[in-house]
Amino acid sequence: MTILWEPDEQSVESMRIALDPRTTVVSSAPTATRAVVGDDRASLLVIGPGADIDSALTVAEDIRLERPEVGVILVRRRLDVALLREAARAGAREVVGADDLSLLTDACHRSLELSARLGGNPGEVMDGRLVTVFSAKGGCGKTAVSTNVAAALASEGRRVLLIDLDLAFGDVAIALGINPERTIGDLVPMAGHVDGAGLATVLSRHSSGLDVLAAPKHPRDADGIHPPLVAEILRVARREYELVVVDTPPAFTEHVLTAFDASDLVVALATLDVPAVKNLRLALETMDLLGLPPELRMVAINRADKGNGLSIGDVSTALGHDVEWQIPESCEVSAATNRGVPLVLHAPRNPVSLALRSLATTRILPSPEGAGAARPSRSLFRRRTADRIAEGRS
Repeated sequence: MTILWEPDEQSVESMRIALDPRTTVVSSAPTATRAVVGDDRASLLVIGPGADIDSALTVAEDIRLERPEVGVILVRRRLDVALLREAARAGAREVVGADDLSLLTDACHRSLELSARLGGNPGEVMDGRLVTVFSAKGGCGKTAVSTNVAAALASEGRRVLLIDLDLAFGDVAIALGINPERTIGDLVPMAGHVDGAGLATVLSRHSSGLDVLAAPKHPRDADGIHPPLVAEILRVARREYELVVVDTPPAFTEHVLTAFDASDLVVALATLDVPAVKNLRLALETMDLLGLPPELRMVAINRADKGNGLSIGDVSTALGHDVEWQIPESCEVSAATNRGVPLVLHAPRNPVSLALRSLATTRILPSPEGAGAARPSRSLFRRRTADRIAEGRS
């Protein structure tokens, strides 16, 4: 059920065009709060431009605490950055201009869809699985693996979130052919009180059904995203999704170490060339220093059939570690990336697609025995060893 709070009758008549015909209209803050909190059928509150902004933000915050599954959409005649920031803090899912009713209709549909997903049993916590894809060398195909694995599972109806943690130069959005309106940077004002509804306001939806938390559009915006916020996002994400896939930069940044701490599995990726194998060996040694248990990581080789003088056996010997997964070479991977379409969807019978879908369904998604159980915190040890890594002692 949708509730419209708008004291001006002329605005009510104008906005009704964009809303459900059965919308209940109220004219004051107390009646709006009572209508939402007192009726389990309420799923959306639209606050019109005639409502006092301070009262509107107070009501939005109250509803966020009392009924977090109910969406709040704020309609204003003028939009500015300060208003958007205050609305996000208060818990409004979207802020739209009063002069474009089609945007209001779209915002209502998105919010109602989210509320339906957030409904169900209020006591139920999803406690999903979190998988980080990492390589110590650029160009090994982390983003291709992350996007294809996530899209493959989402296309099967799984609830999957893909997070681009390459905050300065992330390419997840480009690889998926989406142009995100909001990014992880928009969560900065919510630091300390991010919840499922707040997270949902900054996500982009891919045609496969995959939700995406994109990297900032400008490298300079990465500076304001601190590791505690990343940890908070990951905690919330795994409560909301069956699977969270994290794409990373090729470096042991504090953000990456934060993802490692939260991960049920780290996929360590390399290709069949000496520099990549050398860096993978150093990465595995660093993971040992960080206290990341061997059972929480796996080694995968991308472009594994590319003839360049190295074999999988050579790699296993050099690493002192079994190669647990191989992904073949295909020129279609780059072509699909350039089109902004995951290969698993564009060419599902391609050998690379088959390998990635098999990886997704047999290793990425299923939780191993003990996954989801509390693990001893590695954060203190992680911080202690991070300085040693930075000094080149790893």
